Amino acid sequence: MKRNHTMMQFFEWHVSSDGSHWQLLKKLAPELKKRGIDSVWIPPVTKAQSVEDTGYGVYDVYDIGEFDQKGAVRTKYGTKQELLDAIAACKNNGINVYIDVVMNHKAGADETEVFKVIEVDQFDRTKEISDPFDIEGWTKFNFTNRKDTYSSFKWSFEHFNGTDYDAKRDKTGIYKIIGDYKDWNKNVTDEFGNYDYLMFANIDYNHPGVKKEMIQWGKWLADTTKCNGFRLDAIKHINHDFIKEFVTEMIRYRGRNFYFVGEFWNPELKACQEFLNHIDYSIDLFDVSLHYKLHEASVSGSEFDLSTIFNDTLVQTHPLHAVTFVDNHDSQPNESLESWVEDWFKQSAYALILLRQDGYPCVFYGDYFGIGGEEQVDGKKEAIDPLLYARYHKAYGEQTDYFDHPNTIGWVRHGHPEILHSGCAVVISNGKDGQKRMYVGEERAGEVWVDFTRTRSDQITIQEDGTAVFPVNEKSVSVWALPEV
Repeated sequence: MKRNHTMMQFFEWHVSSDGSHWQLLKKLAPELKKRGIDSVWIPPVTKAQSVEDTGYGVYDVYDIGEFDQKGAVRTKYGTKQELLDAIAACKNNGINVYIDVVMNHKAGADETEVFKVIEVDQFDRTKEISDPFDIEGWTKFNFTNRKDTYSSFKWSFEHFNGTDYDAKRDKTGIYKIIGDYKDWNKNVTDEFGNYDYLMFANIDYNHPGVKKEMIQWGKWLADTTKCNGFRLDAIKHINHDFIKEFVTEMIRYRGRNFYFVGEFWNPELKACQEFLNHIDYSIDLFDVSLHYKLHEASVSGSEFDLSTIFNDTLVQTHPLHAVTFVDNHDSQPNESLESWVEDWFKQSAYALILLRQDGYPCVFYGDYFGIGGEEQVDGKKEAIDPLLYARYHKAYGEQTDYFDHPNTIGWVRHGHPEILHSGCAVVISNGKDGQKRMYVGEERAGEVWVDFTRTRSDQITIQEDGTAVFPVNEKSVSVWALPEV
């Protein structure tokens, strides 16, 4: 019987920029494994436009902290050797490593170039609002200090289809680059008419040379780091056909166990389903729909009907392709997609992703260790650790739901004979104190269960008919199970 798998997003937006992050991962690997974390999603490892950049303003994908570029040899997180040491430490502790790869755009160009563009409406990129004209754009990438190490490919305006700054006029806008076969990629999300363009110099996946180079780089990155998979950033902005081609090539090259999860940030379930269908279900997706339901539940309090929490979510319709999460670096306070799940509901939200049979749950570093920056947020390690323990030791077997009340819901995991003392009963309230009579099995009669969250000190004895009344405090969660002997 395999144990449950749990991922951790091992960063938040404001982790220290002193280059110590890879060292921290190496140090914490044994502790993470002890808590039941067996995979980590790490931030972009490639050289960004500055050493303070979180990694999404990507400059040189072949520089993972090895060359003196953009003000330092290291990235925000450390040097190449420190990265490789951290990955090796994770793997030695039985933890898979998934690298965040940013393939939508490039930033921090080395030189400007003059080329023709058409300005488009920022709210409808299919609407042209100018005649063709010349701009001076930051689109030339020479990588002088890397020279031709690992790749001789040099980027210029013909490899992009859009940019957002005209140095000639010191003016920002959304400029579609004109050239042979140039246009926005069609197989992208249709927000703003066409959401191919996101930021910086937008990579043109209609260009055969670009596709070849990026696939080659993906293979190089996997070989060099010995990672176990990729987290694909901003894929609703990237030609979906290229995503399918990239994943297919990588799996052919690295094997079927090379894992992919994509950030397709769209709360509409239908859009996520259509994307999965388009790429033949070759990757998993973060369950953005569920994240927004959890956020809404935390904001609405007792007015939210908890029995509907999984309606219209990816984990409900495609449980084998859903990575469930409570929050991440983009949803954290003051970031671009801020939709922070409020503190009072945070532990309950984690119970909803960690203790159920469906989905691949991801614990956010910011929730676990805390968030830095100007408005610091304390970590909730003490609230999450009991849930991680219950996931690893208790949450197995068939699941029976008791979603029969708008403010108090529960479910039972009936346990697996190969995992000693497994099985649990979970109760969540978003209103007043509540309780649920739930059936855990006649074979459990006489067992005395306790609340692993330690929210309640009761001891619950399972009745002869295999049921018990499991209580929960106001706006809280309790996880009832047989204590270890």
